Amino acid sequence: MARHPMSRDAIHLSASPGERRVALLRDGTAFLAAVERPARPDGVGDLHRARVSALSRPMSGAFLLLADGGTAFLPETEAADDRRPIGRAVQEGMLLPVRVTRAAQGGKGPRVTARLSPAEHAAAAGDGVALVRRGPEATLRFAALAPAAPVLVDDPAELARLRPALGARVRLDRHAFDETLEAAFAGLAEAEVPLPGGGRLSVHPTPALVAIDVDAGAAAGGRDAAAGQRLNLAAVAEAARQVRLRNLAGAILLDIAGMAPKARAALEAPLAAALAEDPLRPRLLGLTRLGLFEIQRPRIHPPLHEVLGTPPSALTHGLAALRQAARQAAADPARAVALRAAPAVLAALRDLPGVLEDYAGRTGRALRLVPDPALPPGRELLEVA
Repeated sequence: MARHPMSRDAIHLSASPGERRVALLRDGTAFLAAVERPARPDGVGDLHRARVSALSRPMSGAFLLLADGGTAFLPETEAADDRRPIGRAVQEGMLLPVRVTRAAQGGKGPRVTARLSPAEHAAAAGDGVALVRRGPEATLRFAALAPAAPVLVDDPAELARLRPALGARVRLDRHAFDETLEAAFAGLAEAEVPLPGGGRLSVHPTPALVAIDVDAGAAAGGRDAAAGQRLNLAAVAEAARQVRLRNLAGAILLDIAGMAPKARAALEAPLAAALAEDPLRPRLLGLTRLGLFEIQRPRIHPPLHEVLGTPPSALTHGLAALRQAARQAAADPARAVALRAAPAVLAALRDLPGVLEDYAGRTGRALRLVPDPALPPGRELLEVA
């Protein structure tokens, strides 16, 4: 990961019922972000003993049965060190130690590799299909990227859980997520991103690609060419940052504001430099014939919009309400808190394993859930008795 030698990193973790939010800050600004629901991990890095259920020569791979009943795909190129054809590398019914390399997407199961280290092979030894161990969570991944960064957590249980892996780097800070960081995470759920000096980016994920559009705002149609150039320079830097923060993946198209297609080539170098900061090393493929910048970024973990929902899901709204309820309970522990919300929001919370128990454990009280069909998701109310 390219970085200035004098840059200062810090990792901030905020834990709330059912959710962890993690940020890697570089010189005080969010550089990487993640939202995790521990009850529903994305599975990347998980080590499995899986059973080969079917070979697929047309797809050059094999389907594997996992311990949870799900199916993973093993590409032929990941099946054996000598890259034999899939029919010679594995056989139906055999047990195979594998590691998940890409999260499930679009109804398809995760992708796995059988190219493991000796230590992984030893750990996965045994009989029967099984999940051997979970992969590293976001805090540990960010800590590996920034090995000198302190890790600030706002919850004593998280401090105790992470201390064996990270030692004295982990420190308790009740304000690990300040107002600035809270606002930054709230902004990552929005489609529009304001640009410094005016204008905005619009980020639109689709099943096939992600479209990012630059709107010049009040500067559109102006005669100051230098102002337009400054706006677009700011836009390509912010677009690369949003791609990284939102963990956008696959095909990404960026449409610059108010420049002829031929003139846009001057922005290729600044965009490439901004993308080079990304640990996943996205590829800038150039300009399409329509003058759109074409970017390809590897998919490993799910993009943030898949975790949060587009628009935000009932579960996302419910967990945000639980976060606020836990803060309210901590500020006034003598009074009980009730959550009044749309039935879909309350149902999403009940369906997430352990989240209401987590709330009760943190606050010392059960949360009373009050269904209110008149309240749309996103308009949850906290009632203090």
